[in-house]
Amino acid sequence: MPKPVTEELNQRNASLDNRLRPSSFGDFIGQEKVRERLLLSVEAARQRGDPLDHVLLSGPPGLGKTTLCYILGEAMGVQVKVTSGPIIDKPADLAGLLTSLNRGDVLFIDEIHRMQRTVEEYLYSAMEDFVIDIMIDQGANARSIRLELPRFTLVGATTRAGLISAPLRSRFGIAARLNYYVAEELERIVHRSARLLDVGIDADGSLEIARRSRGTPRIANNLLRRVRDYAQVRADNHITRDVADKALTMLDIDAAGLDEMDKRILSTIIEKFGGGPVGLGSLAVSVGEESDTIEEVYEPYLIQEGYLKRTQKGRVATPLAWQTLGLDFPASAQGELGI
Repeated sequence: MPKPVTEELNQRNASLDNRLRPSSFGDFIGQEKVRERLLLSVEAARQRGDPLDHVLLSGPPGLGKTTLCYILGEAMGVQVKVTSGPIIDKPADLAGLLTSLNRGDVLFIDEIHRMQRTVEEYLYSAMEDFVIDIMIDQGANARSIRLELPRFTLVGATTRAGLISAPLRSRFGIAARLNYYVAEELERIVHRSARLLDVGIDADGSLEIARRSRGTPRIANNLLRRVRDYAQVRADNHITRDVADKALTMLDIDAAGLDEMDKRILSTIIEKFGGGPVGLGSLAVSVGEESDTIEEVYEPYLIQEGYLKRTQKGRVATPLAWQTLGLDFPASAQGELGI
């Protein structure tokens, strides 16, 4: 079964990411408060000659957590080693990564909330005391070996900050949450990306793509790539507002950035469950999508834009959701929203 448009557009594209990824804080657009805090921490660490403190970056997918990690490494003049929580199966895997680092290097663990708890516990002493104790052999011959580690920086990234355990969270000196971008910031990102991709684009064309990008730079860049293809074949390789509108309409992405799956989620809540509340599991079965995908990819934007509300009883469609689907908001649904 093909992936819904938004989920597909929020997938990493390594070659595109590498071409468009900013390499310095000066090139990084948006997230002003986060950028300022990280830049200040980098400058302070460099003045002291110390490695950067451990950093936890959280927020929805595609907002720049990985990019910021590479920028931190570049700013500190150190190497960045990249892995992800699910890949680190055993403590020995973690030990291999940690012992390969040099002083000041950055270890980036994406999806750190999905790390095995037994592996995570080995991180505590590594982050705090820069040592790791590994058990070798078994039974009567089992013994612990303490490995000294160089002072390093751990950068963890997560889309589910609530799943980070308290002991792990407390060991990060810097914690920052990335929020969705506004259209003006995304317009600058699209314009910069178009220049790097050697694509002709008007300001109105950039803004049209930005407005439909769900506040997410990765989606904006992937939409630009799709619109570029349309412009190349049907519009003399130049993107105007009209060209962007036609290309994005072909992708079933409306003026608010909602795709077919967004509307399916909203219509299911309204038509099958009377506007809610409905539990995540029931909703996932009804729309034919994984619960994690709904919770991580679709829900944050729908909640942020006011289409959906999450209550103790479940998900509830707001008056805006009813209006978007051309339906009248019933008085009987007001109680669930506290209206």
